[in-house]
Amino acid sequence: MIPYSRQNISQKDISEVNKVLRSNFLTQGDNVKKFEKIIANFTKAKYSVAVNSASSALHIACLALEIKKNDIVWTVPNTFAASANCAINCGASVDFVDIDPDNWNISIEELEKKLKLAKRKRKLPKLLIPVHFAGLPYDQEKIWKLSKKYKFKVLEDASHSIGARHKNQRSGSCKWSDITVFSFHPVKIITTGEGGMALTNNKKLSDKMKILRTNGISQSNFLYKKNKEKPWYYEHQMAGFNYRMNDISAALGISQFKRLKKFVIKRNSIASQYKKYFKGLPLKYQKIDKDSYSSYHLFPIKFNLKKSKKNYLNIFRKFRSNNFYVNVHYMPLHLSPFFKKKGFKKGDFKNSEDYAATSISIPIFYHLKEFQIIKIVKLIKSFFKR
Repeated sequence: MIPYSRQNISQKDISEVNKVLRSNFLTQGDNVKKFEKIIANFTKAKYSVAVNSASSALHIACLALEIKKNDIVWTVPNTFAASANCAINCGASVDFVDIDPDNWNISIEELEKKLKLAKRKRKLPKLLIPVHFAGLPYDQEKIWKLSKKYKFKVLEDASHSIGARHKNQRSGSCKWSDITVFSFHPVKIITTGEGGMALTNNKKLSDKMKILRTNGISQSNFLYKKNKEKPWYYEHQMAGFNYRMNDISAALGISQFKRLKKFVIKRNSIASQYKKYFKGLPLKYQKIDKDSYSSYHLFPIKFNLKKSKKNYLNIFRKFRSNNFYVNVHYMPLHLSPFFKKKGFKKGDFKNSEDYAATSISIPIFYHLKEFQIIKIVKLIKSFFKR
């Protein structure tokens, strides 16, 4: 079975993990701090906080930004549940902004309309969580300007996009956001097994996230320094969580990072091959403007079903029967049972709904073979044969 994405683990990766397993520290050793520094230096963000998943990173980011009960948070419907759960778990209410029909990221036009209406109703969001869908950063500086005008915070869900760029700013720089989050799940660009990271240029936010990931415990404030002669002394300052990354994961991340550039170049090469082979077919790809460089976590294709000889379900089944584990990214979040109970319904966000009903993410990963690409191409061409 060929999945839509998968990790690439080298012998060097295994060797680095084995070193940790033979060491004295499996958790809270030096590797987590080293990994944080590597990613911060790469993105040019000032601070980084490694955690056990991107979902955890989103959660502590919301808490650090003081999202609480009765606050309003907006995200997109075309995303994984974690982009909304982070706010819901802080007690906030979640609403959505539809996606652009061409680049499948948040629609700036729809966002501006919604902000103007929300201002009149006095229901502006406290936080916006845009998503770098499929590895492509959205138009970040435009949203940053809107955030200043309408006074909301920006939390970038860049789970898909480490290694991507927008206007020569690497994803994660936080030039146009308060906090950015990466994912290191095995299907992402580089992996730590499970894992994530929050980046920021604000020291207060960084310090708070570090306390939150460690059960609300700190050893760095004034009272700790005052009691430093007591080697056992620490302080429980707030309700927190055990969201720490372990040293085994961090060692894998450090090793994987050395091949990040190679991974992203290969994914871009595969995307170019697909586009060349699909030329002339009634398919649509994610529009990428000249100011952006995608990491291609996903390669979604949108079918013109009127010109295909098969319906959507049959296309999906044919891929699976040929051992290609394609998937849909994503089923519209507002149509999930959880959000339907809150009053959302079909027709609320038509671009996201149309995208989900006609699109499939086909395989793209570092060690995808040429013969597998050719087989996928032949399969897709067969859908349009007369």
